[in-house]
Amino acid sequence: MSLTSTMQIARSALITSQLGLQVTAQNMANAATPGYTRQIALLAAVRGRASDPYQVGQGVAINEVRRQIDEALQQRLWNSNSQEYSSAQQLNVLSQLETILNEGTEFDMSTQLSSFFNTWTEATTLLDSQANLVNQGESLAAFIRNMQTDLVQQRQQLEEQIDAQVLRADSILDEIASINGVITSNEIGAAEAGSLRDRRDQIVTELAQLMDVTVVETNSGGYDIYSGSAPIVQGTRNRGIEVTRITEGDTLTVRVEIAADSTPLPVTSGSIGGLLASRDGAIDSTLEKLDTLAAQLIFETNKLHATGINKDWLTNASGTLQIATSDQTLALNDPNNATFADLPFAASNGSFYIDVKNGDTSSRVQIDIDLDGLTNAGVPGFADDTSAEDIRAQLDSIDGITASFDPSGRLVIEAEPGFSFAFSEDSADVLATMGVNSFFEGTSANTIAVRENLTVMLGRMEGDQFIANGTALAIGNLTDTAADGLGGLSVTKFWAQQAQDIAVKTGSARTNANADRLVRESLDGQRAGVSGVSVDEESMNLMNYQRQYQSAAQVITTAQEMFDTLLALV
Repeated sequence: MSLTSTMQIARSALITSQLGLQVTAQNMANAATPGYTRQIALLAAVRGRASDPYQVGQGVAINEVRRQIDEALQQRLWNSNSQEYSSAQQLNVLSQLETILNEGTEFDMSTQLSSFFNTWTEATTLLDSQANLVNQGESLAAFIRNMQTDLVQQRQQLEEQIDAQVLRADSILDEIASINGVITSNEIGAAEAGSLRDRRDQIVTELAQLMDVTVVETNSGGYDIYSGSAPIVQGTRNRGIEVTRITEGDTLTVRVEIAADSTPLPVTSGSIGGLLASRDGAIDSTLEKLDTLAAQLIFETNKLHATGINKDWLTNASGTLQIATSDQTLALNDPNNATFADLPFAASNGSFYIDVKNGDTSSRVQIDIDLDGLTNAGVPGFADDTSAEDIRAQLDSIDGITASFDPSGRLVIEAEPGFSFAFSEDSADVLATMGVNSFFEGTSANTIAVRENLTVMLGRMEGDQFIANGTALAIGNLTDTAADGLGGLSVTKFWAQQAQDIAVKTGSARTNANADRLVRESLDGQRAGVSGVSVDEESMNLMNYQRQYQSAAQVITTAQEMFDTLLALV
């Protein structure tokens, strides 16, 4: 080995030290840069030539400068980001829902229901029962309608957020595809494009906050992005994502699809997944429960009010249900009878009585309602079951009573001069179904209202005895009366159960959100331990490269002195 070889080895150390110093300086400069991944210089000894047994090596070289990153840890961190943002979004929606329900205050549904039923219970002790009952009924109906409006608005806001976030996710996917192309071209025969890779990892993190994705790095250095098993980004091509809405019966389903071929994507995490879960879960469920509550409140109240009477009997009564002309002759239980098939409640097999009074004489007529779904031959069918026209005809055949349909399809019953009438013992619930002599009108949370020109029925016939507050007490008792349409719960207990369910879900969502945040923070800490910049460690590297440089310079100086000595001897 010659002095020249020694100087070449020292020269390689000088160059390596300079490059190592640059890497260290870059790391220290970006110690506080978000998303920066520490770079490391991989050193390797350069071996000597086999033909020269005295040449121990040719110095040192930097094989490559690459990012120090754990790919598996990075994927776990992306998954954790998706889960954290999903649970945080669901907590946010449930918290807003709790605010709308406002349970536990004096301005909640439970308070409104209690006030309504208490007003009925106390009706006969008030000087103006009619006005108080109507006002309380209108207050409750308005409260339900307003809550339904607030819930629909909240769902609409979720829809808008889903649209905006899917649009943002699609633009991120475009950027990933673009960076893939730049990285692939820049890294051909060159060093790793660390800054571009850091930028790509940062936007994948942003994408993971929006939706759950799987990242697969290709041999060329690009990222292929998958949702479930469906590829979205392949190399430099983004297949795109979009929101589609599909109506299935009365249900509007929102889903995320690949724009290129409409493949549904299983988005279950990230803020988009959280929004979808909240929309299809808590919001839709609460709207459904509110509609059920309103429908059964209407039905149960009207069942009692329809057969209620006052001291002065009725001279006219009308229904609130508008029956299409084509449906008037179809059986009430016929699936083709759209008017009745669309109702959230239904009449059943049974009968009701109409009492007709003329002066001091009265008579009772039974109106049979055949809704057993069987023909007279005993086979399944609706041809012989009762229709709205059959009911009208039976009523119209009674002396002193006329029955007809008005132009809008409502059943109208009128007493002839000198006659009056009252209904009782409606085991078929057909009067409430058709809205005859009802207190409420409507069928759902957005249509519930106190009927116009209402005469409140406080009394009730118990056998041959008139009880002045019989109907008022019966409606007041609905607060604790089980209803078949509410799964055997009373109106108040049904809503209390829903409010409690939302409270439990909110508490669970808060726990999940905190747990997911802690997991993400832990993974962030692990990533920082692997890929983050330690100023102390970089300071040690700085000293090492400095000493390496000084030592290499000293070797060159020593070799130069020896060479000069040799020249002086010649």
